[in-house]
Amino acid sequence: MNNDLSGFLQSRRARIRPEDVGLPAHGRRRVPGLRREEVAQLAGVSVDYYIRLEQGRGQNVSEAVLEAIGRVLELDGTEQAHLRDLIRPAQAARRAASRGRQAVRPGVQLLLDGMTDTPAFVLGRRMDVLAWNALADAIAGFSRKSPSELNQARQVFLDPTAPVCYPDWAAVAAETVAYLRLDAGRHPDDPAMSSLVGELSLKSEDFRRLWADHQVKEKTYGVKRLVHAVAGELEFGYETLALPGDPDQLLVAYTVAPGSATADRLTLLVRRAAEAGAR
Repeated sequence: MNNDLSGFLQSRRARIRPEDVGLPAHGRRRVPGLRREEVAQLAGVSVDYYIRLEQGRGQNVSEAVLEAIGRVLELDGTEQAHLRDLIRPAQAARRAASRGRQAVRPGVQLLLDGMTDTPAFVLGRRMDVLAWNALADAIAGFSRKSPSELNQARQVFLDPTAPVCYPDWAAVAAETVAYLRLDAGRHPDDPAMSSLVGELSLKSEDFRRLWADHQVKEKTYGVKRLVHAVAGELEFGYETLALPGDPDQLLVAYTVAPGSATADRLTLLVRRAAEAGAR
């Protein structure tokens, strides 16, 4: 965790140009961005205090200091929350322990099944897919996958067909790692997360490179393009909703513009899936 904190703060320092915060840009710099002493000066803390903080040796850091550092490093809300989790791992661990195991409530499955015109699924810890409806299954084939394959991070980085399935694979990969790192900060000392990150780091050079960037990002909304073996290219909007009472579970719904090519292809896909099931 100390390595994660150090790497995160170093990466945030590196993206800030001295001249953007009123500091002179002259002179040679061994690394890009702000130096530690410059962050300390701008945040109003001693250099020694900031160095100890970045090394994971700071104790009882006040909220005012965290906010000052976040302001200097231009952290957004997600990054600021991630910084708190990294600096206060014991608190994050207690929150994680109180949430218990991953299990989708029967009422949530009924909600999914009732969304007959909307592909939807539930994403849990470590980007595991926990539940889905018929339309989502027709698109992604969740019911045909093994438990280890029901993980979006593994699918993006270890499935050899992923770059074909995702025309925007580079963007999808970056977003996947950014969300996975955010989840890791919220659940420190999670052996399953450590195992997943270790597996992906060992097997994927792309994952190792992106993980080293220390980007963090919520999975909220956007556009997802997929290439289906039968239906061809599909373009969806997606909306991500946190489930009340289940803070580590997200309901992801794909939206389709009426009358679009994707709507027509999705209708065809559902029809063929129904015909195959009837045989």
